[in-house]
Amino acid sequence: MTIRTRKLIGTAALLAFLAVYACLAMLVAVVLQVNSSKVVELLFYIVGGLAWVVPAAWLVRWMQQPDPASTQADAGTAGRSNALHNANGTPESKALR
Repeated sequence: MTIRTRKLIGTAALLAFLAVYACLAMLVAVVLQVNSSKVVELLFYIVGGLAWVVPAAWLVRWMQQPDPASTQADAGTAGRSNALHNANGTPESKALR
């Protein structure tokens, strides 16, 4: 699977996960009557507000994995355009020659 495909799937999955997570967090808050105490309410919103970060970080890490077919030789040329490059690696315009 290419990195572009993983990013597309991961983005859709992350949006779906966040929508479901938000609905579940609201449901849990209503069922547990979180607003009975300000301290409990504060703790619930701190934990609930940060709990989605761990699965989202795992998903983003999966999305950023390099393609299995890429090699070290490809890594040096990845992202470079067909423009001329000088000794410093910065693009050089043909007009300057």
